[in-house]
Amino acid sequence: MEPKKLYRSRKNSMIAGVCGGLAEYLGMDPTMMRMLYIIISLLSAAFPGVIVYIIAMFIIPLEDQDSQGQ
Repeated sequence: MEPKKLYRSRKNSMIAGVCGGLAEYLGMDPTMMRMLYIIISLLSAAFPGVIVYIIAMFIIPLEDQDSQGQ
């Protein structure tokens, strides 16, 4: 069995697909992942959450076109 890989989502993307990809990786609903991200960001004074999202947007690779249908 091949280990799961973390990708930014193309099909569950609102801004850059970071939360959607993380939700797919963890087997969660993308909307719940976005809500959790917003809550955590607001509790940490929002600014660090925005920086983490931007960094993740550049570090996490975009999902391949081929793997979309799976």
